[in-house]
Amino acid sequence: MEPEFKEGDQVLVSKLNFNNLKRPKKMRDSFGGPFTIIKLKGKNALQVKLTEKCSRKHPVFPVSLVKPYLETEEDKFRSRKKIPPHQK
Repeated sequence: MEPEFKEGDQVLVSKLNFNNLKRPKKMRDSFGGPFTIIKLKGKNALQVKLTEKCSRKHPVFPVSLVKPYLETEEDKFRSRKKIPPHQK
């Protein structure tokens, strides 16, 4: 079952078809983002607000190449220093 998306949701987009990335394919992350949904295009596609770095890409993606973005504690507090486990 496909997840339900709505305008304003944040999503990750598959980098499967992103050809011009500098790192070799096997070294890349599978998904990029998060990107904010601007508009739903029917039931099978959505338009996202791309970053400046990705601005040359077409902003409409099929739902099959998108997954919901789930924010983690690390995402919420990016400036917080990470303490290695052996120093806790």
